[in-house]
Amino acid sequence: MKSFCLSVVLLAICAPTHGQTLIHAGRLIDGLDDRPREAVTVVVDGERVVAVESGYRQPGTDDEVIDWRDGTLMPGFIDMHTHLSSKGGKGAYMDPFTQNPADLALRAAANANITLKAGFTTVRDLGDRDNVTVSLRNAINAGLLPGPRIYTASKTLATTGGHADPTNGHKHDLMGDPGPAQGVINSPEDAYKAVRQRYKEGADLIKLTATGGVLSVAKSGENPQFTQDELQAVVRAANDYGFKVAVHAHGKEGIRRAIEAGVTTIEHGTYMDKSLFGLMKKKGVALVPTLSAGEYVAKQAKVDGFYPDIVRPKAEKIGPQIKQTFADAYKAGVLIAFGTDAGVFPHGENAGEFVLMTQAGMDELDAIKSATSVAARVLGDESVGAVEAGRYADFVGVKGNPLEDISLLLSPAWVMKSGETVVQN
Repeated sequence: MKSFCLSVVLLAICAPTHGQTLIHAGRLIDGLDDRPREAVTVVVDGERVVAVESGYRQPGTDDEVIDWRDGTLMPGFIDMHTHLSSKGGKGAYMDPFTQNPADLALRAAANANITLKAGFTTVRDLGDRDNVTVSLRNAINAGLLPGPRIYTASKTLATTGGHADPTNGHKHDLMGDPGPAQGVINSPEDAYKAVRQRYKEGADLIKLTATGGVLSVAKSGENPQFTQDELQAVVRAANDYGFKVAVHAHGKEGIRRAIEAGVTTIEHGTYMDKSLFGLMKKKGVALVPTLSAGEYVAKQAKVDGFYPDIVRPKAEKIGPQIKQTFADAYKAGVLIAFGTDAGVFPHGENAGEFVLMTQAGMDELDAIKSATSVAARVLGDESVGAVEAGRYADFVGVKGNPLEDISLLLSPAWVMKSGETVVQN
């Protein structure tokens, strides 16, 4: 009798004292399983999922029901490569001379809202100016602004004249000699100071440019720009401070050095080959392909005046190659984490990456998992990226089956973040 009474008391204590949200989903792609589930109820209490049940649970008196029986429910998407404060293309090269930190912060806030409404409830921001995405992350977390969860690298690390040297293209008396505080390093000692500066400024991870890049005002888009000792120093320092390391890289030698140094992700990976695919698998390094950016820059390179003359040949050459390399990497079994490089192209168009990935041969379900559970694992945050008990109530809903028509993801009919509806069409 005492045991029965104790059970009754425990049930009364543990039972919710308020209504829950019951989502009746006709089809659930939970981000984990290899096939969708049919006719399920996802139970949300506050900002978390508390249960995923077969069948359609009957609501209690205070429960709210969201009827998604004629649609597909998925986890909120994760974009592992964005630049929320950036607006790429024509005119962007004047930003250092025309945009104040407040201008960049307001632009980033607007882009964050657009990104969230597109179904991306979590993003990595891989390079900004003036730490604006650190402040934006904090404002979103405090509930002051709408936007996705942000993991920001703050200022990208580069070498002098490298892809993320903030003074490339400036006239000589404005170039100066930026150092670790500005994200420019030229020795292992500089690497430690630069990583520690990012820690001091509140970054969540480290981003560096191991090779030349497409859009920087510099000749090469693929030459190695860090020594092996410098890369290893960055990774050692990052490990000391609990940072993962994302690496922009196009050329093979720079990619090889970065993988050997123990980085977390290779962004773009344009000229990788089979030997590097094998090395990535051995070292557990993921590829973030950014097909959207490659396609966009190749197209815009044909428009007179859109990019400086020094940029156009790189965009025409590197852009189309990214898609083929991605296709080869996927076939080889390299771990793929979804990322777009939004900011190079317009924000809010992130889901176009799904279309490009499947065009290149990726299975539709694998593409969705790359933006959900796989991205969460690579990010190091498994409170997101799947629909299961204990994770955040982040959802994307579409009317129809994205495994049959991936383009449905371009315009989500419903988006929820942390139990709060963001978009409902």
